[in-house]
Amino acid sequence: MAQGRKLVTEYLDKALADSEKIAPEDLLFSHQGILYPLTFCNPESFQVLDSFEARSDDMILAGYPKNGTNWLDQILNDLQITAAKYTEEEINERNNFANKLSVYLRLEFGNPEKFKWMKELPSRRIIVTHLSPQVLPKSIFKSKAKILLLVRNPKDTAISWFHFHNNMSPLPSFNSWDEYFEAFMHGKLCWGSYFEYLSEWNKHIDDENVMVITYEEMKENQTLGVKKIADFFGFNLSEEEIQTVVDKSSFNAMKDKSAQSHGRFGEILFRKGTVGEWKNYFSDAQNKEMDRKFEECLAGTKLGKKLKYGLYCKN
Repeated sequence: MAQGRKLVTEYLDKALADSEKIAPEDLLFSHQGILYPLTFCNPESFQVLDSFEARSDDMILAGYPKNGTNWLDQILNDLQITAAKYTEEEINERNNFANKLSVYLRLEFGNPEKFKWMKELPSRRIIVTHLSPQVLPKSIFKSKAKILLLVRNPKDTAISWFHFHNNMSPLPSFNSWDEYFEAFMHGKLCWGSYFEYLSEWNKHIDDENVMVITYEEMKENQTLGVKKIADFFGFNLSEEEIQTVVDKSSFNAMKDKSAQSHGRFGEILFRKGTVGEWKNYFSDAQNKEMDRKFEECLAGTKLGKKLKYGLYCKN
């Protein structure tokens, strides 16, 4: 595992160093009308994204930035290792395969060559992405691979994404919360509009291979959330094994190890992990604007109900 962590920290530290050499206006590029960070994503990779060949036993973790994908990625890895009862040698062997990718953090990260290398990864692969469903490789849906969709209330998502933008040199920063809020509401950020992202995924909420889980329900009862995820992916674990995964993947446990797992990115990735921080930032006018946007895009939809907007986004 140490080798894998070393690879991640080296990649992330290099991304920080590279971004400091790029002019702010050149940090992003557009694909199908959505912005992406040039330091992490390669425009050529998007041209050949459909060359990625999904397998029916792949585990797809989808979530908009700052919805908690690093957290659930850790949980999925721990569930798989625990269920398979890998020896240390087998774990190292799998890590060696992953290391060949040089960058395996997100499906859309890295150079086009990674899609060829990913064919060599042993099953079951964990594929993590921030991409909207209309941008994802078609093979993901054709293969019927199981997709775990992680969503978070839009107000806390906006706050967490704001801090991430202003602390990450590979992303453009904002002079104020008000300036950022306008960009968020109009989808002028990396990975585009969160409301459009949710609307697109709502079209797949009834797919039998898609499960939706919210950041908030994971925070309220992580043990129950981990059980649901384990059942969805077919992991047969004891109560004791589930609890071990929960303990290893708690926010505090991951934050304590963030420097080793993610280098200088650690503090930025694992900042607070709370629910309701938006109340310290939103003005009355901004609250009303986002409430209207939610009504327009998601009110009455199954995904909108799953978010429990009235509970988490109303004063």
